[in-house]
Amino acid sequence: MPLLDARSDRQLLAAHRAGERRAFDELVRRYGDRLWSVALRTLRDPEDAADALQEALLAAYRRAASYRGEAEVSTWLHRIVVNKCIDRIRHDRARAPAAAGRRHVLIPAARDPADQATTRLAVVDALSHLPVDQRLAVVLVDVEGYPVAEAARILEVPVGTVKSRCARGRVRLAGLLGHLREGG
Repeated sequence: MPLLDARSDRQLLAAHRAGERRAFDELVRRYGDRLWSVALRTLRDPEDAADALQEALLAAYRRAASYRGEAEVSTWLHRIVVNKCIDRIRHDRARAPAAAGRRHVLIPAARDPADQATTRLAVVDALSHLPVDQRLAVVLVDVEGYPVAEAARILEVPVGTVKSRCARGRVRLAGLLGHLREGG
């Protein structure tokens, strides 16, 4: 059996579909951190993000046969995570009155200097005020660094839609974060 790391994502997914138990684990090892980051930055709450990621990975594991090969495996996995995040946001909106007292917690990166914590929290809070479609586009492109074309594939929208969502989101963020500018 070849080393798991040596196989392509598509080969790993095919091996998973053929019953190889460790193949899907390798995909999770490759993309788990980025999938987690998207979920956490989208949902802001580590528990919600963990739940959404777990649901997404379970769905991908169970529905690997539904992968049609039209996009990269990583794009397919990200799309499932984004869908689970959207589902969770919709669910939270439906029960918003009951969850009004709920506090969102950000887990700061261990390497963030202490003097950047306030700015980081302000940015995370500002992101939560964006409409979901703008937040997802900004998180994928500006926070996670995905090319616009890849973000468009993940979100299943045209490239121009991602660009306009990012532009509108950035304008909103600028207004929400204007107090962070020097001399502001």
